[in-house]
Amino acid sequence: MKPEDTVDYHIKTAWHAISRMYNQQAAKYKATMSEGFVLLNIKSDEGTPATKIAPLMGLESRSLTRILKRLEDEGMIYKKKDPNDGRSVRIFLTDEGEKKRKISADTVKSFNVKVRSAIPEKKLNLFFDVMSQINRLIEEVTKNKSLNNETKPNLLVK
Repeated sequence: MKPEDTVDYHIKTAWHAISRMYNQQAAKYKATMSEGFVLLNIKSDEGTPATKIAPLMGLESRSLTRILKRLEDEGMIYKKKDPNDGRSVRIFLTDEGEKKRKISADTVKSFNVKVRSAIPEKKLNLFFDVMSQINRLIEEVTKNKSLNNETKPNLLVK
């Protein structure tokens, strides 16, 4: 099987292209795509527990720690002890962080507008359905810890 005949090849190449595009945009603001996505995952009003951000982004906690340190050094975020859990820390945006968060949101929205203007809604909905099925398959494979189970995946279409 050639790489371009696999599902993962197409997902990976598309994600790498999107990632490069977002990093090019972020570089204009002396930032990275990862920093922008972290800012997008911080709730403005109540802050966000640091432990909740990494899973939202599919990051290892070590990687998130480096990003948070840089954002804090750049004056985009600050940390406060969680009033409900003294062991936990909440991350809040500064005014500068709010500005960069808006830029990140506008960039994501702009890309999505371009995609939606180029690809008919019916095809996008089919794409979203297929991606949801792939994610459910991955969850099932992960739960069973094997790709080679004799049982077929239970991919019920919603």
